[in-house]
Amino acid sequence: AVNGLRPVPEIQFGDYIYPAFDQITNELAKVRYRSGGEWTAPVTVRTPAGGGIRGGLYHSQSPEAYFTHTPGLFVVMPSTPHDAKGLLISSIESEDPVVFFEPKRLYRGPFEGDPNRVPTWDGHPGGDVPQGYYQTPLGKASVVRQGEALTIVTWGTMVHVARAAIELAGIDAELIDVRTLIPLDLDTICASVKRTGRCVVVHEAPRTSGYGAEIIASIQEQCFWNLEAPILRVAGWDTPFPHAMEWEYMPSRERIAAALHQVMEN
Repeated sequence: AVNGLRPVPEIQFGDYIYPAFDQITNELAKVRYRSGGEWTAPVTVRTPAGGGIRGGLYHSQSPEAYFTHTPGLFVVMPSTPHDAKGLLISSIESEDPVVFFEPKRLYRGPFEGDPNRVPTWDGHPGGDVPQGYYQTPLGKASVVRQGEALTIVTWGTMVHVARAAIELAGIDAELIDVRTLIPLDLDTICASVKRTGRCVVVHEAPRTSGYGAEIIASIQEQCFWNLEAPILRVAGWDTPFPHAMEWEYMPSRERIAAALHQVMEN
């Protein structure tokens, strides 16, 4: 990368990324800072992440929060094939190193939380991938669904599970897919929260120190006087990812719908 190329290495599963943690966080992320801007390391590290494939604890982790804590890295997680291509092109063309997480549960279709029903991308607007060149900008969230009652902030597989939860709950929620965790489009998030006054943050990774906590803290700082209720989190449990109890671990439509009702009642 420092010789002018733009490498795109792939790590087979996000769970296997940890041996490369030092090289990613202490080398890639810091080259520009160490060299006073003389060198850059435009490397895009692709890796599948998340559960929902019956992969157990070594093939189901969501390690994005480890990397959002590293200045100098961009962290990306698309939720549709259309965004995946556009974000990947933007990542490769960026002068910053990017960790590009691909939700493996979404490779075949927009998983909505029902393991017995796995739709394909056929006919889904997010499944339409143009042949030619296009970019999806880094640092710009997508408003997947407009609503007035509350705001849901999420990314990856949980975008589709949250959308199914909105229908289950029967609540007019606005759904925001952050797409890039770093840089985070806080302007879009806060504009929505200031209008709705309520917010639920959903992510698949364990709850404690998950990236949702950072988003909530940022919302509190900018939107405190607009909030009508405490912000709620729906996340994975603070345990290693289980094999037999996979569907009890992953945030479900029912858990998200219950949080939507709770934040509306507060």
